Amino acid sequence: MLSFRRSTPPAIQTDRLSLRLPEIGDHAAWSLLRRNGEAFLRPWEPTWSTDHFSRRSFRNRVYWAWRAREEGKALALFLIRRGDRQLIGAITLDNIRRGPSQSAQVGYWVGPAHARQGYMREALAALVSHAFGELDLGRIEAACLPENAASRGLLEASGFAYEGRARAYLQIDGRWRDHVLYARLRNDRDAADVPASSLTEAECRDP
Repeated sequence: MLSFRRSTPPAIQTDRLSLRLPEIGDHAAWSLLRRNGEAFLRPWEPTWSTDHFSRRSFRNRVYWAWRAREEGKALALFLIRRGDRQLIGAITLDNIRRGPSQSAQVGYWVGPAHARQGYMREALAALVSHAFGELDLGRIEAACLPENAASRGLLEASGFAYEGRARAYLQIDGRWRDHVLYARLRNDRDAADVPASSLTEAECRDP
């Protein structure tokens, strides 16, 4: 069995959230959040597998997240509300490229009951700060469906600049769909009012 106890990472803390790696014990809360938000989430995501909610599938997600973090390939984090320790969504910095690129891609989702309350903007600001600081990246990219006004508004409010449209960029809900592309650079100053994150040690269990 894989063990990551030797390198338990810090959580990224914001005023209302703790962003941390997923744990096996999160399965019930994650499954409930995704089931309750299925109609809200499916139109914006790749087709869910037939075993999407299974414990085995979730365990694989957890191990991938911890391994990817260890290898420096991705940082997949759950959004935990600090007031009641409730899981409300997730955000992932994926496809981390080093060398000449020093870049990565960000993706996110939040349960419908927690949407439009500023949680994801708070989480995105914290992850951007961590990426440009601790991870020493220079560019963060994002893509969303053209009609996803909420996601586009979030990215633009978070200092991401529109860079164009990519045809048939990803399969979403079973169909190849165009996406609009955004990016934020480390030297961008157009979202300087967004609060930066702070890092503290999290009490993460070994998955």
